[in-house]
Amino acid sequence: MSHDLLRLSCEFEERFGRPPELAARAPGRVNLIGEHTDYNGGLVLPCAIDRDTVVLGARRDDARFRVHSRELRADAVFDAGTLCRTGGWVDYVQGVVFALAERGGRVPGLDLAIASEVPEGAGLSSSAALEVAIATLLAHAAEDDLPPRERARIAHRAESGFVGVACGVMDQLASAMGREGAALRIDCTSLAISVVPLPEAAALLIVDSGVRHRLSDGEYNRRRRECEVALAAAQSAGVAPAGAATLRALTTADLPALARSLDALSLRRVRHVLTENDRVDEVCDALAKGDLPRAGVALRAGMESLRRDFEVAVPETEALCEIGDATPGVFGSRMTGAGFGGCTVHLVARDMAGGAQSAIVAGFARRYGRAPRAWLVRAARGAERLTLPAA
Repeated sequence: MSHDLLRLSCEFEERFGRPPELAARAPGRVNLIGEHTDYNGGLVLPCAIDRDTVVLGARRDDARFRVHSRELRADAVFDAGTLCRTGGWVDYVQGVVFALAERGGRVPGLDLAIASEVPEGAGLSSSAALEVAIATLLAHAAEDDLPPRERARIAHRAESGFVGVACGVMDQLASAMGREGAALRIDCTSLAISVVPLPEAAALLIVDSGVRHRLSDGEYNRRRRECEVALAAAQSAGVAPAGAATLRALTTADLPALARSLDALSLRRVRHVLTENDRVDEVCDALAKGDLPRAGVALRAGMESLRRDFEVAVPETEALCEIGDATPGVFGSRMTGAGFGGCTVHLVARDMAGGAQSAIVAGFARRYGRAPRAWLVRAARGAERLTLPAA
């Protein structure tokens, strides 16, 4: 965490006229492999990253929330008893209040200040980091010792039930339960989590295409509906069980029968999901054996599937992956996050990571006339309460 808590505390006191009492942090995440599989009950392999959202708070004696976003330079006020969607950033805060109240939790009014180094709209789960940080702080304020998995559920309910994004639970689980030096294999049907250590020889490079997406703009929800339609068609054809809730009921062994039963669009969407589940386990096995070239092959195949079958790539993310895969020291590249912009992730040799970063940035700048932001990141621990510095 690179936030200066003393400075943030001073800014809080200047803004609200009293010092903060509580603080919490939650990280963004990068997904190594397993894209658009979470809401289909499939497998994902994210890791929390060392880029955080920090929230400072002080209790009030009423139900009011006064909220300041440092990065957005914006303020909002709402009452816990009269929540109302605005379509703006504060809905992610309101959503956590909504989800906590829904489960019967006590929600005290608070003055809140938010500072984040997770870039918004870049596919690094800035929304989940905010939700999980707020859930962690609100649980502390209410003296409710919620375990990380429950905070992830509350954060997910905030986004899906209040904000209105029909997302899976991967982002919130990764932010709440991240492990230093490791990725998490998450089964999104059972929510079973396995820790997958990253080899010491590997580094993760994230490059921002600069193309921003908003999941609530509709393309993400459209892809989700397309998967639901495909599942219903597979059930009607007798390929998927009648009681199946998600595409997890199918495997790649069903693809020949699906090819005979589904329209072309539905087949492409299902093929991506089923083959992506296999790629998650392929990468997990490769990382466990320290076989970075093999893991890179699976990452490149995942990118091709996202481009061809799921159609969520944009020219800028395609270019970054093409440049990355031609760069010495890069084992494999793919877009990360829901797509339609955002970031790419590159699995690189640690001792060549700096040179690879410079080469990818320069190659993209030659093609698009602007240098993208890029970060070498570490797999980090999940959300936690913070101890405020002494005045």
